[in-house]
Amino acid sequence: MEKKSRVLIVGGTGYIGRRLVRASLAQGHPTFVVMRPEIGLDVDKLQMLLSFKAQGARLLEASLDDHAGLVAAVKQVDVVISAMSGSFNRSHNLKRQHKLVEVIKEAGNVKRFLPSEFGMDPSRMAHALEPGRVTFDEKMEVRRAIEEANIPHTYISANCFAAIFCPNLCQMRTLLPPKEKVRVYGDGNVKVILVDEDDVATYTIKSIDDPRTLNKTIYLRPKDNILSQNEVITKWETLSGKVLEKIHIPAEEFLASMKDMDFAHQVGVGHFYHMFYEGCLTNFDIGEGGEEATLLYPEVVYTRMDDYMKQYL
Repeated sequence: MEKKSRVLIVGGTGYIGRRLVRASLAQGHPTFVVMRPEIGLDVDKLQMLLSFKAQGARLLEASLDDHAGLVAAVKQVDVVISAMSGSFNRSHNLKRQHKLVEVIKEAGNVKRFLPSEFGMDPSRMAHALEPGRVTFDEKMEVRRAIEEANIPHTYISANCFAAIFCPNLCQMRTLLPPKEKVRVYGDGNVKVILVDEDDVATYTIKSIDDPRTLNKTIYLRPKDNILSQNEVITKWETLSGKVLEKIHIPAEEFLASMKDMDFAHQVGVGHFYHMFYEGCLTNFDIGEGGEEATLLYPEVVYTRMDDYMKQYL
């Protein structure tokens, strides 16, 4: 049996990071997790790290502010995965990945680096609306740094995390299913792609030792989860037995709602516009520079959104 790569996960206590740790361990990789010195002040994260250790992960004390310590950590592994948050309120974390690029270049031993992306493909979002465009621009800056340093890499485009877009029927400002009314973007027929977060982690770890994914973007497009908002709503109505009132929101009205919002919600409106009005997740063919995860790994039994919704009944 071919030896599994040693994997270092930066941001292992985060929303997607904790799933990457579990997936790496489940697939038999020697798994290392960065433990920042100040983590001791966060009891929940510390307990999570200790639970990873109990499952077989090795905790490496390191920090982006400790260059030498981080180089020493990186020299112990073959693959580095960044799961640093790129959320609306923490987009600055994406810029901090430049330090990771410097460390990986200096260490000189890393066979694959996966930066923190896991959403829309930023290379296709040069037209994105302000202020949300900043997250795509920063991801592209990191990509350029990786490629200029000749670091072997894989980029993961995971589209929409299920928990954030599915049970709420793609509504903003809530994670729960609406009880009576649902806001529908335009005619509701634009297709998006919904992926269970654990499946995101499974496909990501599958890709790290695969020569077919080297220096490519991997798109997660589970066939049964390529759905319009109307289809998502219908699935919930079928499961719940309750028909919701649909309130259709024209594109102009939706964009106008940004005016009185704070920065984070303006970013959200821009992203929702690109996905649910423009169709930015599904309006292109993958092409030469990418691969589709479910075709590469047909053995993975991914979660369908009908099943995902059942826990919310």
